[in-house]
Amino acid sequence: MALQAGVVGLPNVGKSTLFNAVSNSAKAQASNYRFCTIEPNVGLVDVPDERLNKLAELVKPDRVVPTQIEIVDIAGLVKGASKGEGLGNKFLANIREVDAIIHVIRCFEDENILRDEGPINPVGDKEIIDTELQLKDLDSVEKKISRIEKQARNDQKLKAEYDVLVRCKAHLEQGKSIRTLEITKEERPAIADLFLLTEKPVLYVANVDEPSMHTGNKFSALLQESVKNENAEVIIMSNSIEAQISEMEDPADKQMFMEEYKMTEPALNRLIRSTYKLLKLYTYFTAGVQEVRAWTIQEGWKAPQAASVIHTDFEKGFIKAEVISYSDYVQYGSEAACRDAGRLRIEGKEYIVKDGDVMHFRFNV
Repeated sequence: MALQAGVVGLPNVGKSTLFNAVSNSAKAQASNYRFCTIEPNVGLVDVPDERLNKLAELVKPDRVVPTQIEIVDIAGLVKGASKGEGLGNKFLANIREVDAIIHVIRCFEDENILRDEGPINPVGDKEIIDTELQLKDLDSVEKKISRIEKQARNDQKLKAEYDVLVRCKAHLEQGKSIRTLEITKEERPAIADLFLLTEKPVLYVANVDEPSMHTGNKFSALLQESVKNENAEVIIMSNSIEAQISEMEDPADKQMFMEEYKMTEPALNRLIRSTYKLLKLYTYFTAGVQEVRAWTIQEGWKAPQAASVIHTDFEKGFIKAEVISYSDYVQYGSEAACRDAGRLRIEGKEYIVKDGDVMHFRFNV
């Protein structure tokens, strides 16, 4: 599943530093000048999951395969991007393709790192990007309104779409993002073809200085206060510390470094898990002697859909699914023991897969 989260923010806030730290398959150029990342860099990121490690301990497979999401590093945005300033058009085209947004905001002072926007102002920085995305969305909504307005007078279906678009327009004109507007499932098709930027879920990263990595600081506190009504999460982390951890190849060195900074795990792990959750993703597992593997599905998927991520033939020829809950698997220690204890269930096509299920599919070729 090519689900993507795009890393965005103003220039020189720590986007590429974060991307370098988080990506295990690509490196972005982290330089102290604007637009060093012109084409979006894409990295496949392993999703940290202790359940996968625990299953591997029990099964002792030949290999262990985590699930992944794609992280996209996108060029820095500047004020006026919606009108084409800087690399605005390219930025907005790239962000339109991602499923969720990781918005990095500078919450540290450093006179050696350029900043054209004046004194450190996390709320103002957030609003610059919000405004640019809202203006671009407003342009998209207004164009569709103009396109269907006349036809909507005599077409009930188009009239319903028109009414939704008018509500979106008013919302955006108030400086609000579409994700904060209540739109029903039935109304959503009215804007589905617009791929609105402000409809995407957002996770904020407060990039703080080293002394503030555990507690946050006055800047991150301002950011948290400003987004409290957005139903959004703020991750506080020091991107430079995370980059140093990611560059260490020796696990012992990495562990020693984290202990020195009183860290139980890299903050990146929290960020990746939170992004995964933001995308409303679930994980199920397959466990056998050849491999223990994590698979990504959307929350609410039924068993045949879940089977399709292994192979499309699994969905087409689906018969039944053998399911063991993760907690039962850990308690009894093996598939055979779960079967003997009556903890292995046979589920059909209507079964909604739960996060953490250990599954085996029966299907016709």
